[in-house]
Amino acid sequence: MARTSNVRLRVFRGLAWVALAGPLVWLGLRFRRDQLGANPIEAVILWSGVSTLVLLMLTLAVTPVRRLTGWNEVVRVRRFLGLTAFGYLCLHFLSYVGLDQFFAFGYILDDIAKRPFITVGFAAFLLLIPLAVTSTTGWIRRLGRRWQRLHQLVYVAAALGVLHYYWKVKADTRWPLVFAATLLVLLVLRLRARRGAAKQSGRRRAGPVAKAPADSPARGMPVEA
Repeated sequence: MARTSNVRLRVFRGLAWVALAGPLVWLGLRFRRDQLGANPIEAVILWSGVSTLVLLMLTLAVTPVRRLTGWNEVVRVRRFLGLTAFGYLCLHFLSYVGLDQFFAFGYILDDIAKRPFITVGFAAFLLLIPLAVTSTTGWIRRLGRRWQRLHQLVYVAAALGVLHYYWKVKADTRWPLVFAATLLVLLVLRLRARRGAAKQSGRRRAGPVAKAPADSPARGMPVEA
């Protein structure tokens, strides 16, 4: 059984590496063949942003997959996927700052202030920075329970990223809507799991009813779990 689980984990890690390298390989091949279209900079910015969303959805899907399948080892790739998503987000942002705006920070700040799709995209970027910084084991120990509350912001960042994509494409909104539906499903699964955990925790706190003699004043009182 352990050997089968290890094989599955190796396969999943392989797929995670494909998710990391795939978009870069695609961009490299398209660039080499001069197939990035009339605006290659726009193509790089768009594809790095889409890759970020794909990797974010994969990261958020790890816990539902574990709960639905019982395959606990899959959580070992969650950090890798999350940091890879942040790496593509940095590429997306730097492509915009360096290739599209040529580091003209005055124009960039003006864009962030006046163009809503850039505003929400930048907000998503800012939200993901502390999540990437605190993804190490040391930060998990330091923050304790606060770490989980902090990292729930990934759902807010993902929602802002989807909205950023939706407002960016304007006309052809099929893929942004696919991402929105995927995020909604993942969020529903998370909320259902939290409700189930809360009910189970409540039952554990209540515990079984103690059986006491008829003349005992403790008859019917719950036993601590």
